[in-house]
Amino acid sequence: MEEAIWLARVVRERMPDEPEVRGLLALMLFCDARREAGRSPKGDYVPLTEQDPTAWSAPKIEEAESELSAAASTARIGRFQLEAAIQSVHVDRTRSGRTDWAAIVAFYDHLVGLAPTLGARVAQAAAVAEASGAAAGLSMLDVIDSPALSTYQPYWAVRAHMLRGLDRPSEAAAAYERAIALTEDAAVRRFLLGRRG
Repeated sequence: MEEAIWLARVVRERMPDEPEVRGLLALMLFCDARREAGRSPKGDYVPLTEQDPTAWSAPKIEEAESELSAAASTARIGRFQLEAAIQSVHVDRTRSGRTDWAAIVAFYDHLVGLAPTLGARVAQAAAVAEASGAAAGLSMLDVIDSPALSTYQPYWAVRAHMLRGLDRPSEAAAAYERAIALTEDAAVRRFLLGRRG
C-alpha cells in the first residue's frame, strides 16, 4: 500500500488539477489509516464496524481529508472521490463516536448511479441494511443480477450477515458456507466460521 500511495502522490504532483487523482490518493490514505486496526494483536480479522477508531492513523486521515477537500473544490465529482467520501464518513467516528449510515447510503446512491459495479451495489446494500434494517438490505441484494455473483465472496458474506440478522439460520449457514469457500484470507475465514457457528 505504501508504494501505491507514493505513486499516487507522484501523479498528484504532476496532475494537481485532476480531482480524481486526489480522490484516489484520499481513498488509499483512508484505507491505509485503518490497516493496523483491521487485525487484532493475535492476528484475527476485525471488521470495520468493530474496529477501535483510536487505533486509526490520525496523520493519514488528516492528509486524506485534505486531498478530498481539494478534489471536491473543483466541483467535478467522480468515482474515486465518492468512494473516498464514504471512507471519510466512516472515519468521522473518531470524532462523533457514531457512523452516519444515512450519509453513507446517500454517497453509495451517487456512486452506483455513476459506476454501478458489483462491489458498489453489494456495499450499497450493506449500508442500507445498517441504516434501515437487514430486510431492506437483503431486498437490494436479491435484485442484483450478475454472472459474477456465484464467485463474488463479499456478496455471500454480506448476505449471510443479513440472513443471520433476520433469524434465518439455515439460509445464513448456507451463505456463510459459500463465503467461506470463496475466502482466501485465513483470518477472514476464521472470522466467518465463528459467525456461522
